[in-house]
Amino acid sequence: MSRGDGQSPTFLGRLPLPERKVVADALRTETVGGMLLLAAAAAALVWANTPLGDSYEAVRDAHFGIPAWGLDLSIAHWTSDGLLTLFFFVAGAELKRELVAGDLRSPATAALPVVAAACGMAVPALVYGVVATTGGGSWNGWAVPMATDIAFALGVLAVINTHLPSALRAFLLTLAVVDDLGAILVIAAFFTSSLNGVALAGALLGLGLFYWLHQHRRVHGWYWYVPLALTVWGLTYIGGVHATVAGVVMGLMLRVGRSPLPEKGTLEHIVHVARPLSAGLAVPLFALFAAGVSVSADSLGTVLDRPEPLGVALGLTVGKALGIFGGTYLAVRFTRARLNPALAWADVFALSVLAGIGFTVSLLLGELAYPDPAQAQSIKAAVLLGSLTSALLAALLLRLRNAKYRALYEQEDLDLPADNPPPERRNDPRGGRRAQERPTALRQPARCLHSVRAGCRP
Repeated sequence: MSRGDGQSPTFLGRLPLPERKVVADALRTETVGGMLLLAAAAAALVWANTPLGDSYEAVRDAHFGIPAWGLDLSIAHWTSDGLLTLFFFVAGAELKRELVAGDLRSPATAALPVVAAACGMAVPALVYGVVATTGGGSWNGWAVPMATDIAFALGVLAVINTHLPSALRAFLLTLAVVDDLGAILVIAAFFTSSLNGVALAGALLGLGLFYWLHQHRRVHGWYWYVPLALTVWGLTYIGGVHATVAGVVMGLMLRVGRSPLPEKGTLEHIVHVARPLSAGLAVPLFALFAAGVSVSADSLGTVLDRPEPLGVALGLTVGKALGIFGGTYLAVRFTRARLNPALAWADVFALSVLAGIGFTVSLLLGELAYPDPAQAQSIKAAVLLGSLTSALLAALLLRLRNAKYRALYEQEDLDLPADNPPPERRNDPRGGRRAQERPTALRQPARCLHSVRAGCRP
């Protein structure tokens, strides 16, 4: 609501500035974005499996656009080819930041997550291929279980995480950035239709103008970039390349700021503005019109009976875990790459299982790999089943690890001397008292080998 006359609220009006800021800041957190994505997927499943299921299909398949330009698309395609471009734009920008100023700028630091991500894409594809071909199916869906849904994965991690090492989240972020890049390369290389050279040439010219305005002229006005981005997107789509590729390329062209604070016109500022639209609008709407599959004993039985859906489900639940964990272990074992000392191998395995949540990009790849609606429905059901299984298993493993870290943290808290509280509590008037309130027998010297605050792992 907003107040049109200063007193009376206006239903569905524009929120006042303070409320808009609160909503935007909330949408920048992984927990809220993951919850919105989950809510949209749940709404789609409920809508599609009630007596109103026919209306869901009618809305999803309704067409609008500009037929003369080849842009007469259904609502489902507008969300997957259009709105999801914003999600990939943010992903491309985050990749650029990691390459310039993050963990990927150093080959030595980037080696471990890059190897883990590569194995986490190759092994699920291999698992799919073995399962599908053994059962008499095809290789068409090999790319579907390759992707990790970073919003869902970080949402699960954020809900559970109270004492887990921060290095776990950093590893997952870096892994997901490389994973997103791999998904984009797969889409660009294997899921392009017949190419329109004139349209693609126009898209390249538009991208060149985008780069010139942003990098050389330092133009900041959104009114320059939004029409230009829409033009590039349309030309890319007409050119036969999946339009989300345009979003990634524009994200990679952004200029990384040198200041710790987001500067206007830099990558950090643009991502700060774009992320709420991606998390609060683009991804939930895509989930709403992509996750509406019929859930019944027959549909679940199809996942288990048919080789292609079974390959997708096992690729996510088994292939992702084996690929990421195995790739990480082999890289540490046979190269100079080293695991962060704050992480244990049990943490890496839990994270590997968590990466089996392949919702958003996996659903998109499923639509591209199986254009036939009947086949697409079974593949979507497999993605949902595999992602849900991975989420539940990862939640269990992460809760066990979180309990272990919490117990060590509390034990160390008891062991700290009363006159030397930890740095985070030195300004707290209660800082030095907790040790005094404990029995003397419990106030033992801190065990450095198991020190959680020192970054060591249990």
